[in-house]
Amino acid sequence: MSDWIKRDAEAIWHPFTPLRGMESPFMVESAEGVHLYTSDGAKIIDAISSWWVNLHGHSHPHISKAIAAQASKLEHVIFAGFTHEPAIRLAERLLEILPKNQSKVFYSDNGSTATEVAIKMAFQYFYNQGISKRKIIAIDGAYHGDTFGAMSVGERGPFTEPFDPYLFDVSFVDFPEEGKEEKVYQQFKTLVEKGDVAAFIFEPIIQGASGMRMYSKALLDKMIALAHHHEVICIADEVMTGFGRTGKLFASDWLTNKPDIFCLSKGLTGGAMAMGVTTCTEKIQAAYRSNDLMKTFFHGHSFTANPMTCAAANASLDLLLNQESEENRKRLNNRHLSFLKVIEKHSMVRNARVLGTILAFEMNTEKDTSYFNEARHYLYPYFISKGVLLRPLGNVLYLIPPYVIKDEDLDYVYQTILEFLNHPPKPESTKG
Repeated sequence: MSDWIKRDAEAIWHPFTPLRGMESPFMVESAEGVHLYTSDGAKIIDAISSWWVNLHGHSHPHISKAIAAQASKLEHVIFAGFTHEPAIRLAERLLEILPKNQSKVFYSDNGSTATEVAIKMAFQYFYNQGISKRKIIAIDGAYHGDTFGAMSVGERGPFTEPFDPYLFDVSFVDFPEEGKEEKVYQQFKTLVEKGDVAAFIFEPIIQGASGMRMYSKALLDKMIALAHHHEVICIADEVMTGFGRTGKLFASDWLTNKPDIFCLSKGLTGGAMAMGVTTCTEKIQAAYRSNDLMKTFFHGHSFTANPMTCAAANASLDLLLNQESEENRKRLNNRHLSFLKVIEKHSMVRNARVLGTILAFEMNTEKDTSYFNEARHYLYPYFISKGVLLRPLGNVLYLIPPYVIKDEDLDYVYQTILEFLNHPPKPESTKG
């Protein structure tokens, strides 16, 4: 064990990581494109974009130069009573590419805080008008972040159990598996017709952390239409799905009926820096435009609209909106679809699916599909040993690589997966 790893073990508490019984982390010294380079000389393909944030490859020079230039000019300034050009440009550019009903940008720090802002914005919208609407609807299996509001509207389970007494009540509808769409719609209809629902929050057409679970665009469109009919605010958590991941710039672009509020993060800065954004319609803002000070949206963060982060996001948009990035996203989708045909009938595979740049499938195991399926304990180290970073969601394997991944690296990832499926090692041989 290197001195750095020993010092890490003594000083750092890593996310989603037990304090006992886990292998030491890998010491990453540098990264370029899709490759991570560790202190022991390993070269690892980042096939999950480092938790879905990286769009254009690591250490992209265009983003790095934008951050450096901004750092030498204005590194940060309080955003209450002050503003700056990078934040203004970014807000304008986001509103240009989001659905046309979006008209204002609120900055925060990450995906979870973007969700918190959205929930508070929705509740206070009704409060400011003297309307009593205190319920919120979410979809079972949802993940919207790890702060308390975000946990409240997410799946209740082992991750949230210690905090359940402190979470507010939420009405959950079943996840709309294929064939159960009408049942879920009727559940939703019963809830919204009661008249006390303020908001409906959802990950549009694909749930990320619960296993890259995809569901009907038509059903979600129908649910949003019904929600709007009953004056329910619709919140799209596009933290994972935004910025091209699903084959369109935003997953909501697949829908006819548009959400009222958007939550954005992850790919917003190309994965270079932490940032959250919540956008909303003119109708929602109207409830806050008042001479009554107490109708102000009293929410903020110390690093709101950090200029360097805004510069990174603007640089990422430069890359995202050019022809090369669009072609890369189409290429990824086509390559995934071709690989899908290779594996979808394999005896080790079930429910293989592709959406845009995302490919996912479930490993056939004796236990049900779950985040806590033990398959993860041998899948992760196996692929790491082959030089591929995959972080399975239990027995769900998925690919969500940076758009710039080259065909030869993609071929290697596909081939490594296929080799595993054809000759799966015994679990005890991969625990390291």
